[in-house]
This record gives sequence, C-alpha cells and structure tokens, in this order.
Amino acid sequence: MFSHPKRLATLTAILAAITLAAVPATAVAAPTTPGNASSTPARQVTHGLRDPFPQIELPDRIDLPDGFRPEGITTAGPIAWFGSLADGDIYRASLLTGEGEVISQGPGTSSVGLTVDVRGRLFVAGGAGGDARVAGGAGGDARVVDGRSGEVLATYDFGGGFVNDVVLTDDYAYFTDSQRAVVYRLHLGRRGAPTDTFDELALHGDWEQVDGFNANGITTSPDGRSLLVVNSTTGNLFRVDPDDGHAELVDLGDDRLTNGDGLLRVGRTLYVAQNTQNQVATVRLDRTASDGRVVRILTSDDFDTPTTIARFAGALYLPNARFTTTPEEDTEYWVTRLPLR
Repeated sequence: MFSHPKRLATLTAILAAITLAAVPATAVAAPTTPGNASSTPARQVTHGLRDPFPQIELPDRIDLPDGFRPEGITTAGPIAWFGSLADGDIYRASLLTGEGEVISQGPGTSSVGLTVDVRGRLFVAGGAGGDARVAGGAGGDARVVDGRSGEVLATYDFGGGFVNDVVLTDDYAYFTDSQRAVVYRLHLGRRGAPTDTFDELALHGDWEQVDGFNANGITTSPDGRSLLVVNSTTGNLFRVDPDDGHAELVDLGDDRLTNGDGLLRVGRTLYVAQNTQNQVATVRLDRTASDGRVVRILTSDDFDTPTTIARFAGALYLPNARFTTTPEEDTEYWVTRLPLR
C-alpha cells in the first residue's frame, strides 16, 4: 500500500539535486539509496539517508549567528535549515563543514518548526504570528519558502494561537497549535505544491487541553495511518486521525514525555526532544503506535534547551534554544551533534 519504488527513485534524484546545489564542490556525493521511506494516510515526506558519509569527520557543534534564537531544524542530506524565533529568518548550513548563511529574511515574527519537501520547499510554522509560510514572507501563521533562493512562495493566516510544528504527507501539510486544540491541514496539489485551501481538525477523543503549552511536535505513526502529537505540558503522546482529529492516548506505561518538543520517527523508533530537561527520549513504538516504551535517554553536556531533531550520518542534530538565558543581540547559539552509537 505504501511502497512506491518509482516515487522513491524520483525522491532520491531530487534530493541529490538539492544537495549538490547547496554543498561546496569539494563535498562527497551522497549514495542513491533512501534509508527511511515512511507513510501517513498518504506517505510522509522524508529525506533520511543511511549513513551517506560514514568516513567523514563531522563537526560536533555548528555555530549559528549570535542572537539567532533557533527553534526548528529540517534536513535534506547534509544540508540543514533553521528557523529564528527572534525575527523569522531562515538559516541554511552544511553539516559537513558547519558553514552557513541566512537565505531568507523573516517577517519580524517567529519561525518555529519547519520541514522541507522533495522539491526544496520549506514549510514553516509561524508561532504567535498565527501563521504558516512557505519560504519566508510577511506575517501569517505559516509560510512556504524556497530552500535554495529564500524566496517566499506562499503565506497563510490560520487565525491561530501559536502555530508550532509541521509534518508533510503526499497530500497535506499538518501544523500543530500549542494554544488551540486543533491541527491545521494545508492541502497540497500536483507534485506537492501548496494550494490556497486549508482547514482545521478539532482535537477530541482522549485529547485534554490544559493551561500552558499543549500540542507541540508532530510526526506520523509507523503504519502511516495516524499522526503522532505530543502535549508538552502533560507529557502525553497521542495518535490522531488525520481525517477528523480524533485523538487516542498512546500507552506509554508509566513514562511521560514532559516538555516534549520536536519529534523524529525512524521506523518504529521515536526520538522526542525534551527541551528544558536537556535530553532526548527514545521511544520504541508498536506498528500502529498504540503502545510505546521509553527505552533510552540521550543527553549531552553541550545541550542548552534542545528543541527539535534531525538525523544525518548516524547522528542526531539538535538546535539549542537556550530558553533559560535572556536573549541579547550577542547571545551565542549552536547546534549539537549527538552520535547514536
């Protein structure tokens, strides 16, 4: 149902083109085998490659511009993009060299969670601006941005409270709102192009909206039939129907994912950034994500409120938002590389 060899070959070719356009000429080309094809009601769009550069010594820390205030990260091969809570700028960096630059000036409001599609378009959650954008722009709850040029392709005003994170499938981009019990669903057209149509799914069923931050990180279940959403305040993980918003509590036993922020799923393994706890919970899920258990806690002395997660070459990459540090123009920010073995 979810095996699309031709689609996977196309995805890999596009990814190679994006990578070669953004990486210095001295970089080694990535292999052409995608290592993580997963699904949602359609299939989740992912870019994980299986150890494409295993022999290269990679920087353990990537410095971001002073005062940047990072939150979200997304990757395609060795290229990473980061969003700024300070002003919404989008920063692109090489995970091979650590070098980077701002490619899109923000609208003056936050860029929070973001993800990139196979054609290099960035889908960006707009935080308290209540919007989303595709590749930078003014205002709005979401933006769609060109990951190469930084051009703003589209902006959306969801009328949201705090639009926090986003996941892509073949047919939709789903955005969480940490202050409203809804998931916004942006309809995608031919070849994943964003359309003008969006709606909202009211979270109901087992979902409990409480004081503080609620829906935060979002991804898909291993079987591709549900969305997974973490509630930062309660620490509960929910399996959400992508058609009507019905939420079922995932049985984690006695475990809770308190301060859960960004999510990254690789097969049946779910990585959860627990920001102010300065750790990453590793959760082993069953196929439907009805049940899961925390099997490992990862941490680093380099962590200072890691918020979101991406994977490359056998390691996790997490930007440090430093929420407990008063932000100034000269405050330093960085990305931590966390090897998985």
